Amino acid sequence: MRKFGASAIVMAAMAGFSPSAALACACGCAVFDVGTSSLLPNGPGATIFGEYDFLNQTKNWSGTSSAPAADNDDKNIRSDFYLAGGQYMFNDDWGVMAELPYTERHFATEVSPGVVGDFDHGSLGDIRLMGVYSGFSPDMSTGITFGVKLPTGDHTYPNFDQDTEIGSGSTDILLGGYHSGQIDFAGDFVWYSQVLWQHHVATQDGYTPGPELNGAIGISYNNWNLSSHATLAPVLQLLVSERGRDGGPAADPDNSGYQRLLLSPGLSLSVNQWKLYADVEVPVWQHMNGNQLIAPYALKFIASYSL
Repeated sequence: MRKFGASAIVMAAMAGFSPSAALACACGCAVFDVGTSSLLPNGPGATIFGEYDFLNQTKNWSGTSSAPAADNDDKNIRSDFYLAGGQYMFNDDWGVMAELPYTERHFATEVSPGVVGDFDHGSLGDIRLMGVYSGFSPDMSTGITFGVKLPTGDHTYPNFDQDTEIGSGSTDILLGGYHSGQIDFAGDFVWYSQVLWQHHVATQDGYTPGPELNGAIGISYNNWNLSSHATLAPVLQLLVSERGRDGGPAADPDNSGYQRLLLSPGLSLSVNQWKLYADVEVPVWQHMNGNQLIAPYALKFIASYSL
């Protein structure tokens, strides 16, 4: 019986949080791909999904504590992330996945002493193309993911800093893995873990985004049956993220890079081939190099359909 695939742990649905004003979505957005149900296959076939995430970075942070707003020229980065994607498993072992993001961003920064400028921009983000291998065990509970992030996002908008642009301008390699399993004999409680590493291989315009490592571990209770076709599952995730300092003449290495730990409660609803997921990610500990804007929480909503 295949208990560990995406149908059992859609609770993994893209845990993420992007705290850094100096990072925007060249930023910690790779953490959005940690725990995603689209990376946890449960059999041959296709799945399509859409996602919306919201971040409002308003608070200056330095080291492990709040810092005066006057220490940071940036005052607000508010982002609405939209993503459309699909996964196709050719068989129980091999599959492919693609993600097409679009971002709308508001950026408020001090343009001269005492004067704050407000700028808004929307653009296609950096497309991700990935392969999936889940053939390590018959139940597909263990797998690896590998692929590339392309420099398709706009990284030249004149009113944004290089590290606040919607795209990073870099081509990155992606390498990850996941494992899931039952906690109890009946399989009502399911756990999973996932990790994703991202590192640039080509850059442009004097900006090199820092490498990033994101991990998630979570648990779900999958025995709240609303009907014969509908199941509601509460989810709890712990997320960890580390990003190196940015580099290059257009970067601000003194005010980039971080480590963070987040707690993410959520709910997953399965109705026939449909799966709906929502969560909130809240930082419980974070260390920021220099001065960077953080968000007090992030919101996430995902809908997927298995064909």
